[in-house]
Amino acid sequence: MECLERFSRILNQIFVWIAGVVLGAMVLLTCANVFFSAFRIPVRGTFELMGYGGAIITAFTLGYTQINKGHIAVDILVQRFSKRAQRILNIINYVVCTVFSALVSWQIFKYGTILKNTGEVTETLRIIYYPFIYGVSLGCATLALVFLTEIMKSISGQMEGTL
Repeated sequence: MECLERFSRILNQIFVWIAGVVLGAMVLLTCANVFFSAFRIPVRGTFELMGYGGAIITAFTLGYTQINKGHIAVDILVQRFSKRAQRILNIINYVVCTVFSALVSWQIFKYGTILKNTGEVTETLRIIYYPFIYGVSLGCATLALVFLTEIMKSISGQMEGTL
């Protein structure tokens, strides 16, 4: 279990760094577009690149945010339950989230494969879609991995009872 958790943390740390680099590139692109637009020479494809960059940033930070409990959780009622009941609810919640994240990853991957087979490209820059779609699928898969490790930690009693 510790090996899987360590792998999950390292993988999500790498993804956060990639997301940070993409965010930095998006900031530079935005600044360049604003600067050149003042001279009536906008950067072509800025809108497309911002959309894809945003998708990669969002997907690649999902698992890291879950590891650090950065997602919103409303647990006013659950806090009143016993530790055992909280742990059981945690396990149920993590199982549902694992299954959901895995299904989302799988369906997005299937969609990416369709786009790959059809050769779909963006309108302005003619960039192929599917690598970005596969990236989002990978981000959802890492979120499922994080939830899986949290299931195992909850079952073994290594995690507190809060949601």
